Amino acid sequence: MSAKTSMTAGQRGASRVRQLVRLAIGAVVLVAVVMGTKVVPIEQVKSDVFSPAEYGKKDFPRIQGLIEKAAVDAKELAAAIGADKAAAAEKFGKPGSVGPIFPVKFTGVVGEGSSGVFKVKVEGMPEGTTIRVQTGPAINGTEVRDATGTVDFGQFTNQIEYQDAGSALNNEVKSQVIGELDREKLPGKTVEVVGAFQLINPANWMVTPVRFKVAP
Repeated sequence: MSAKTSMTAGQRGASRVRQLVRLAIGAVVLVAVVMGTKVVPIEQVKSDVFSPAEYGKKDFPRIQGLIEKAAVDAKELAAAIGADKAAAAEKFGKPGSVGPIFPVKFTGVVGEGSSGVFKVKVEGMPEGTTIRVQTGPAINGTEVRDATGTVDFGQFTNQIEYQDAGSALNNEVKSQVIGELDREKLPGKTVEVVGAFQLINPANWMVTPVRFKVAP
């Protein structure tokens, strides 16, 4: 009976040792996990999430200024494109998905329009060349995003964010540049425009404005 009792006590002791070993190992693993875990404040997590609205408000003034600085007079640009499109793109433009993107400026008289897109007659332009300006309410394309060459895909997490950045800048055009326009009264008015367009058809420019001033 004594030997049996002694074996039972030994087994219990061994079991307790194994339990202590397991607890010790668990403690080591827990410490390792805690030591390797970076605690990020909730405020930082929120700030790391891309906000198109915040991006647009922050970056639009910079991009607007760069487009204005680089803008080429429409008559000069049309002559350069007519002489050598590739050379004009190299000198004045930035690469685009289907054609170079040019910053441009001009003064002209607003003509007929449809769905917020108006023709603008600019004196001195080549015969047959039409300039149109989109004034909303919808602003399409990514010309504002791409016109400076300072915004590229690598700055964003994925294609969705890259597209959202373009849309956010267009929203700033709507709110800051053309938000107060009375489109019904535009035809016949003289306007000063600074903007950007993608050269797809040399005879038909669709300009997205970053400055749009209506003469009194």
